[in-house]
Amino acid sequence: MGKFAFDPDAHSLITPEAIRRHNADEAAGGDAAELAARRTQLALMLEFARQGFAKGEAAASVVRRLAAQLHELRGQAAPAVWEDLIPAAQQHPVSEYLLQDPFTAWSFRKPRGYAGDAGLIDLIYRHPSVGHVVESASELGREIYAYTCAVDSSEAVRERRTILARSVDETAARAPGADVLAIACGHMRETELSQAESDGTLGRWTGLDQDPISVATVNANRADSAVSAVEGSVRGLLRDAYDLGSFDLVYAAGLYDYLTTRIAVRLTEKALALLKPGGSFLFANFSDELATDGYMETFMDWPLILRTGDDMAAIMRAAADGSRYDLDVFFGENRNIVYGRITRPAE
Repeated sequence: MGKFAFDPDAHSLITPEAIRRHNADEAAGGDAAELAARRTQLALMLEFARQGFAKGEAAASVVRRLAAQLHELRGQAAPAVWEDLIPAAQQHPVSEYLLQDPFTAWSFRKPRGYAGDAGLIDLIYRHPSVGHVVESASELGREIYAYTCAVDSSEAVRERRTILARSVDETAARAPGADVLAIACGHMRETELSQAESDGTLGRWTGLDQDPISVATVNANRADSAVSAVEGSVRGLLRDAYDLGSFDLVYAAGLYDYLTTRIAVRLTEKALALLKPGGSFLFANFSDELATDGYMETFMDWPLILRTGDDMAAIMRAAADGSRYDLDVFFGENRNIVYGRITRPAE
């Protein structure tokens, strides 16, 4: 599949280079001796995985073992060394097996030109709209997908969808006719789970996304409802380029995984400025307890900025800047995603 012509870097402050630079700056780099040793370690685990596939070992067993080994290696290696190992992993022959998985392949090939797009999230959701993608995969690919779509990180993303819908419903119960804003909204599949949207008790549920395909998908799927989407980017928000109004709930589901701390604080400040009295801003981030990070960053080419609960709290404190907001940090059930919620006092 060819890549969509949209260039996200021209519209956004989210780039793989910025993410990897952020991660590499988190700790001191390794030396040539460590790099050589880690390359050997990586080569052995990748070859073992390739042989497992070649011998017909169960796909789930091969990928489970490999993902665990990559997670361990990522944690042991200096960040700069790990970044050097990523292309070596991607070029190994075992990728010919792993890229038969429609989930892994979609992430690696980036048909829309950027990581973590809404189509990829639909694959995690097992959404009917991407059923044809799964059905067209090889038998091995579908076996791998059955595993990668069931791991804790994927389960956490599905739970995140439920948490978003529940937050909207709770907001509508608190403030009838509530206005809601989703930043980097994707396909807004959480709207399909919302009772408030189904009951027509929302004022407006607006999505903002830099990807015109996502915007068009939302508007086609949710026509004649309170839900609509418009094109817009992080850069545009930070420049006050959009007249969006104010909201009872603002949320960002998968965006902060790609934002450096400086940009995350600035965007949080902008989100707080959009809140009505009593309104809340909810944002999510993959946590540093993620066990599939090594696999995601290598074979899925899905670079992430992982955060701790303390990291989330620091972003919120910096954005609140001493103002009288209520700050809350909580984890999803399996702790693969951490959430921050900031509530403005009611006046």
